[in-house]
Amino acid sequence: MFDYNIRGENIEVTPAIREYVEKKVSKLERYFTEGITATAHVNLKVYNDKQTKVEITIPMKDLTLRAEERHDDMYAAIDLIVDKLERQIRKYKTRVNRKAREKGGVEALFASLEPSKDEEESSDSDIQIVRTKRFDLKPMDSEEAVLQMNMLGHNFFVYTDAETDSTNIVYKRKDGKYALIETN
Repeated sequence: MFDYNIRGENIEVTPAIREYVEKKVSKLERYFTEGITATAHVNLKVYNDKQTKVEITIPMKDLTLRAEERHDDMYAAIDLIVDKLERQIRKYKTRVNRKAREKGGVEALFASLEPSKDEEESSDSDIQIVRTKRFDLKPMDSEEAVLQMNMLGHNFFVYTDAETDSTNIVYKRKDGKYALIETN
């Protein structure tokens, strides 16, 4: 069900590490129906202070799972990150079930994020675009946009409002509350 793309920075991805990651992340498959295929992108980093950082991103059609964890023990970080992803999935499924009861059917609730390759552009000015992402804006309400933003671990999220069909932005304020920018 999951294909694995495991990369290491300052660490060699040994067969033992690969096997451990695949074993742990494959536990998430039980939350999905048969026929779902996705690529689990796993980045392992080791810093000079010997602390490891594990990042896992799993882009799917209606949902993008993403989490990261820093820990002195890489295997512990992998365990913790899988727990985070499980909580995200349970939260998502609870929200889908609640929305289905309210609306009388399951609809595509979240935007599909298909990150494009990093594109670097250089400029003579002080402003430099170092990364470009492209994604489809799916219709949703602001509450669903905030949930998707939190799942991705971002500070803002751009979406199409399901009622007005306008492009809107939700973002997290410094005080921890959420704000909405509506466009005409």
